[in-house]
Amino acid sequence: MAVSAKAVQQLGRQHARTQSQTAIAMRQLLRNPTAIAGGIITACLILVALIAPVIAPYDPLDQNFSEALRSPSRQHLFGTDDVGRDLFSRVVFGTRISLRVGFVAVAIGGGVGVFLGMLAGFYSGVVDNLVMRFVDVLLAFPGLLLALAIVAVLGPGLFNVMIAVGIGNVPVYTRMARATTLSVRERDYVLAGRSIGCSDARLLIRYILPNAIAPVIVLATLGVAGAILTAASLSFIGVGAQPPSPEWGAMLTLARQYLQRAWWFTLFPGVAIMVTVLAINMLGDGLRDALDPRLRV
Repeated sequence: MAVSAKAVQQLGRQHARTQSQTAIAMRQLLRNPTAIAGGIITACLILVALIAPVIAPYDPLDQNFSEALRSPSRQHLFGTDDVGRDLFSRVVFGTRISLRVGFVAVAIGGGVGVFLGMLAGFYSGVVDNLVMRFVDVLLAFPGLLLALAIVAVLGPGLFNVMIAVGIGNVPVYTRMARATTLSVRERDYVLAGRSIGCSDARLLIRYILPNAIAPVIVLATLGVAGAILTAASLSFIGVGAQPPSPEWGAMLTLARQYLQRAWWFTLFPGVAIMVTVLAINMLGDGLRDALDPRLRV
């Protein structure tokens, strides 16, 4: 009974410590102007994606050949493309597509990777060897090449790009989750949980995952930006989103033959990619600084 009481006290102290660390990290994040700026821009992009039909003045798929390649004006803020579609409307709807690709790809890669990494770190032995050899095989291929190979097998299309980019990110999350699990599983509160009879599943979900998730969150935040870039690259070479989808990479593919005649055709989709990736990276860097106790001031 004495051992059980001591274990319960240990778990209670760890819970309070976790809450305190979360509060400290939040204060640190709010003191970082770069992270705040990135967070605000990211929030605005998410809002644009959610209310795209309200913001866009035209249907992004409507063609009007009499208005083809018109320069930016009051009627068409970003000009028109080669078949007269309003570029502003297409960029706005492209925000919805690109963010969805980024979040879904990270959810696939992070979910599978964290699950495998926690299993490998918690059980070690045969499980660890099997998981890490699988990860080594995936790491043998460059990320973009691996995603391209997966899309070649599955076929072109936006959903297949999400799967391909997600699978390409699995090794990174697996290695991160494994490293943090190896460290956390030897902590006193995990040993205390074992002493009161907690199952392996409860130890993993209740005690190890919350204390190992911080670096994964930072990696996932930065991973969204990388996933958007990879998806845009795949669409640019013709194996991602297919016309007439208003995806930014696909828009750049159509625009490259009009670089000298219609500068706006490439400028605005390119700026949209740059701003989105930059904002998410700024937020991710701020989260990394806030969650790293060595960088707290």
